[in-house]
Amino acid sequence: MKHGVAFRKFSRTSSHRMLMLRNLVTSLLNHEQIKTTLPKARDTARLAEKMITLGKRGTACSTTRVRAFCLDTNAVKKLTGPLADRYRDRPGGYTRIHKFGNRPGDNAPNAILELVDNPRDLRFAITSRALGWEMLRNQLSPQTQSHSTTDTLAAITRVKEGANDKSFRDLTQSNVRKVLRYQPPNAATSLYERAVEWRDRLVADSKLNRGIAPQLLGEKDGDEQKASETSPRRKWRHERDTKGQGCVGQTANTQKLHAQVEAWHLFRRIMTSSMIMF
Repeated sequence: MKHGVAFRKFSRTSSHRMLMLRNLVTSLLNHEQIKTTLPKARDTARLAEKMITLGKRGTACSTTRVRAFCLDTNAVKKLTGPLADRYRDRPGGYTRIHKFGNRPGDNAPNAILELVDNPRDLRFAITSRALGWEMLRNQLSPQTQSHSTTDTLAAITRVKEGANDKSFRDLTQSNVRKVLRYQPPNAATSLYERAVEWRDRLVADSKLNRGIAPQLLGEKDGDEQKASETSPRRKWRHERDTKGQGCVGQTANTQKLHAQVEAWHLFRRIMTSSMIMF
């Protein structure tokens, strides 16, 4: 009979397994984002949720239990201080798991385990990119070319409060509500700024613009065929980032100004061509 078979064994003894999970929880609390295998991430998330709940209580008994579990005093201070304040109003769900392909060698499933609302939150970065795509789509659409910056920021604020906005997809609106629900009031502005950065990167990447809408660049039929042969979408998807481009979860680099200048000139060309078309 299957009695007492509760959690994963990881081919380790009880003491070894518990020490490994304590080490993973301590690393998660210190760095707020770690990469490990998917089974380890699931068991680590279960224990990290309990530790954060104890840290939120703030009593002497809970602090003693946290200090006995964590392997680093800095993690204990962070858990009973900044993390407890961050998740004060959140009833649960302090961790998030992102599947990350398979590990080379043994083909074990990888995963990224992170604390929600951390400075490098992947869901926040993905949502900002989705907003950047839709902002560019609205600006290139003849029906929404008058959509200004103030209107976009106001639309994000309305979506955060629960209203529906036709300028964004339903899935994007749902993700905006999720990432901004327990964030401070200025999080909507930060999300908008990162969306604008991603929109400028899309405009500055000429290969990407050729893949989306080559007719907006004023190309003829022959030019479109040549563009599809020289820069198909399957090529730029796997290319390394070039100058002036940032990465997910990071701020823009020192060449941001150069990218924005190039983006502005190319964006004016796209808008001019689109007004001629429509």
